[in-house]
Amino acid sequence: AKQLVALCSKGENQKAMETLYSPNIVSVEAMEMNNMPRETKGIEAVGKKGAWWVSNHEIHSAKCMGPYVAEDKFAVIFEYDVTNKPSNKRMQMNEVAVYTVAGGKIVHEEFLYSM
Repeated sequence: AKQLVALCSKGENQKAMETLYSPNIVSVEAMEMNNMPRETKGIEAVGKKGAWWVSNHEIHSAKCMGPYVAEDKFAVIFEYDVTNKPSNKRMQMNEVAVYTVAGGKIVHEEFLYSM
């Protein structure tokens, strides 16, 4: 949990995924977005989802708070100031990510957004 926060705080989200995620990771968004399913399975598909997000958003700032830990789960709060490139709309985003760990790797992540 602390490693994830440390890497994400430095903008190294890709490295966090490569080193901390299970090959069988399941990632769940709060809703479907841009013709992408709500649930994504497997490290390759989750990596492509992350790459899509980065390529479609200009990140002005990102903040990572936590972790908030309980047994096999932990939560992290993310705050972003981004511009959506296709719409050129700037927005502030807050989300809570809840992670489940098994065998020393993150096996499940779920994102909850403020509306």
